Amino acid sequence: MAQETTYAGKLGGLTRLSTALAANSSDLAHLEGPRSRLDKILAEAVEVAKQQAAFTASKQEATKRLQTLISDGERVADGIRKFLKEHYGLRAEKLAEYGLQPFRGRSRKVSPEIPEATKPAPARPAESK
Repeated sequence: MAQETTYAGKLGGLTRLSTALAANSSDLAHLEGPRSRLDKILAEAVEVAKQQAAFTASKQEATKRLQTLISDGERVADGIRKFLKEHYGLRAEKLAEYGLQPFRGRSRKVSPEIPEATKPAPARPAESK
């Protein structure tokens, strides 16, 4: 018989043991103390397992709510950022205070200078006869 590794499997095994002990309590009178202790522990474990399942469901609901709130917050923040750019102007350094990059112009692409010796010769048109 394989050993259970999940809490549900272990609880099932403890429940089966408790049921078997209760069914044979007349033969096992000397185990009455430990059996009643097992029953109390098992009842509490089942209750905690139910709470854990409720917390899991609650956690999933909280995660969905958090995702919705973050999405809504980002949408509102994007609008506020656009209003800030409208209010201060695209080039205002004050935008940096709000975590926005002010427009500072584009840097021109500088073409690298090629030395005369390495420049390719211009192509000559083919002579026609």
